[in-house]
Amino acid sequence: MFTRNRGLRAGTAIASISLMAGCGVFSDENPDDRGAIVVGTTSAPSTLDPAASWDGSWELFRNIYQTLLAYPSGATTPEPDAAKSCAFTDGSNTTYRCELRADMKFADGDTLDARAVKHSIDRIRQIDVSGGPAGLLGSLDRVQVLGDREVVFHLNKPDATFPFVLATPAMSIVDPDDYPAHSLRKDGKVFGSGPYTLKSYDDGKQARLVKNDHYKGFARRENSAVTIRYFQDSATMVKALRDGKIDVTYRGLAADDIIALQGRASKSLQLVDGSGTDINYLVFNPKDKWAGNLAVRKAVAQLVDRGAITHKIYRDTVDPLYSMVPKGLTGHTTAFFDDFGDPSVPKARKLLTDAGIKQPVPLTLWYTSDRYGSETALEFRELKRQLDDSGLFTITLKSRPWKTYVTGYQKGEYPVFGRGWSPDFPDADNFIAPFVGRQNALGTPYPSTRITDVLLPESRQESDRADVVKEFEDAQQVLVDDARLLPLWQGRQYVAASEDVSGGEQALDPSTIMMMWELYRKTSW
Repeated sequence: MFTRNRGLRAGTAIASISLMAGCGVFSDENPDDRGAIVVGTTSAPSTLDPAASWDGSWELFRNIYQTLLAYPSGATTPEPDAAKSCAFTDGSNTTYRCELRADMKFADGDTLDARAVKHSIDRIRQIDVSGGPAGLLGSLDRVQVLGDREVVFHLNKPDATFPFVLATPAMSIVDPDDYPAHSLRKDGKVFGSGPYTLKSYDDGKQARLVKNDHYKGFARRENSAVTIRYFQDSATMVKALRDGKIDVTYRGLAADDIIALQGRASKSLQLVDGSGTDINYLVFNPKDKWAGNLAVRKAVAQLVDRGAITHKIYRDTVDPLYSMVPKGLTGHTTAFFDDFGDPSVPKARKLLTDAGIKQPVPLTLWYTSDRYGSETALEFRELKRQLDDSGLFTITLKSRPWKTYVTGYQKGEYPVFGRGWSPDFPDADNFIAPFVGRQNALGTPYPSTRITDVLLPESRQESDRADVVKEFEDAQQVLVDDARLLPLWQGRQYVAASEDVSGGEQALDPSTIMMMWELYRKTSW
């Protein structure tokens, strides 16, 4: 999904470390009496227009826009939301039909019909933002409208993952009267059809959400309003939680803060800890003189010590990762470890000398200063130390805030840069397909015909996703052989909350997006 920070993966085994004092609690019959629930995160939206976003903006979109399908609490496969029903209508997974719920409306009262759905999907491809969600629609040929409530998606090839794509917030339904067909909306306003409407928005600081009275879907709203506050770092966010200025945190908790929250000193707070599928990785720019050299990339892969990063920097709150497909998903391998083994300076030196490279390689590593949590800068300092200490590299570190950082990598300005990824949907396909091809989530073309023309098409013909292990194993080996992407670690998921708020365990869908409507205040008895 797009690049988002650590969050809680729904549907996994979750262990709750509850550090609360006091008496038992029940759900309050009047959840409005104490005002909006205030949620803190370090993941601010980069845009308010779904056609431009394949990133953390989806956090907000899930709550204010609506998609044909989505994930009810606890579900790992998408179910109808704006739609009444959806299904493939042929035996080859190339024709997908959805019927909308009756009398659907946007938050401003305008009609939401099949024409609006077609407009919303078509404009994503027509606008075609670099690094945007058009890359998710590679299998779509055309969208057909039949009457006011029926939409048929004709695919250009079999794609059993297409329902998962329709469930991503990128496919949010927008009003044709407000969202131009060939350009992004620029007035900063939002009228979706989701559980909430956006009452006000202060870019990078705060979003105020209130109930959408026109909403029709599966969400049962446990509160009437939510305010999302955006923070630059974990320490400030956790202080706000301890001071009672926010009720919940769900993105960007730093390792030190997680360890502290697990301590007995946090008696009035709850910490939920569970396994996750978000990943962190490096991207090499093939147009750069050095990063474009396969031997250089493989030498970096041979030197990086993931264990040191996860232990020293993240204090074992994340796990080392040796493939782009994380543990817990069908098709996961340890291909990078299988090929490179433990970090080795002699092996890295041989890779370089065999390629005729005898001097230390100058390489600039870029990272974002305000996106993936407070440890990012420390992580890149550790990477620099590891590579510099080998004597084979001379590393320079540079950083930018997220919004300008995105622009930079989309323009190909960075030789090597760090990215994070949380899944658009819980399938190995979503940890391979978004990164390859001419149009991908990296904004950096990565042609790989073996993956795009053979392995992914073969896997998408199979509705039973347990039967595509071989295809994904082969695809991961191609990624190792190319070394264009270097996986570093896989996150665990943490949500901290005050003692009087519940629903955090149920509030996150399989792509770790918080469904704000599940949060509610508790009251003592």
